[in-house]
Amino acid sequence: MKKWIAAAISTTILATSSVTAVAEEQIIRLATTTSTYNSGLLDKLLPVFEKKHDAKVQVIAVGTGKALRMGQAGDVDVVMTHAPKSEQKFVAKGFGINPQSVMYNDFVLVGPEADPAGIKGKSDVSSALAAIAAADESFISRGDDSGTHKKELSLWKSTSQGKAFSNYKEVGQGMGKVLQMADELNGYTLTDRGTWLAYESRLQLKLLVEGDKRLFNPYQIIQVNPQLHNGLNTKGAVQLSDWFTSTEGQQMINDFRINGKALFHGSAQPAVAEK
Repeated sequence: MKKWIAAAISTTILATSSVTAVAEEQIIRLATTTSTYNSGLLDKLLPVFEKKHDAKVQVIAVGTGKALRMGQAGDVDVVMTHAPKSEQKFVAKGFGINPQSVMYNDFVLVGPEADPAGIKGKSDVSSALAAIAAADESFISRGDDSGTHKKELSLWKSTSQGKAFSNYKEVGQGMGKVLQMADELNGYTLTDRGTWLAYESRLQLKLLVEGDKRLFNPYQIIQVNPQLHNGLNTKGAVQLSDWFTSTEGQQMINDFRINGKALFHGSAQPAVAEK
C-alpha cells in the first residue's frame, strides 16, 4: 500500500513539474509576410532561437498591411515586414518601437517561357510592365495589401497606362499561391526572389526581369509598443528582434540556400560574410 501511495505521489510530482515546464515556455507572437514564411527561412531559423530561449514562436503569415494592423491592435508581440513607407508610418504613429533592419533581397518579374509580351531581359521594370499591359497579357496581382502588392502598385504608377487592362487580376492570395496561379494561367507576376527560388523548380514560369534598383526589397523587425497594450510579451519580442539581428542570426540568414542560391542577405551586421 505504501509503495502504491509513493508511486502515486511521484507520478503527481512529475505531472506537476511537466505542467510547470510547459507554462514556463514563453510564447512569442510574430506577424510576418507570406514571402518570409513560404521561403522556408523561418523553419530553419526559429528552432535555433526557440531552443536557446526556451520559447515558442507562433508565426502568423499574412500580408504586410495585415501584419501591421495586427501590431496596431496588439494582437501580436512583434512584426517583420517589407514595406518601408508603411513601416515608417507604423512607428511614427507610436504603434511600433525599435525598428531594426534584418535582411534584404529583391523583387523580380516572372512569366511564361514564351514571353508573349516580350519583356525578357529588360532592365527597366516600368517598361516591362507597360509592355504587359499593352499586350493585354494576364498579370496576376496579390491584391492583398502585402509589401509585394504595395511595391507592385507603386511600379504600375510609374507606367503611362497603369494597371487598367482587362487581363489584370487581383486575387487576394499569398505569394506562393499567386505563383501557382500565374503558372496555371500562363501569366506574369511580381514576386520576391526568396519565394521565387523556393517555388521555381515546381513551376513552368521563368525569371524575365531583374536588376532594376527600384526592385530592392528590405525587411525590418519592429516590436509592438507595450505602452499601448496589456499582456504583450515584450521580453520575448526584444529577444527575437535581437537574435534576428545578432551575428548568429545574420549568419544563418546568409547561409540559407535553396539549390545553392541565397534567398536573403542579412543587413543588420555588415561584417557578416556569406559562405
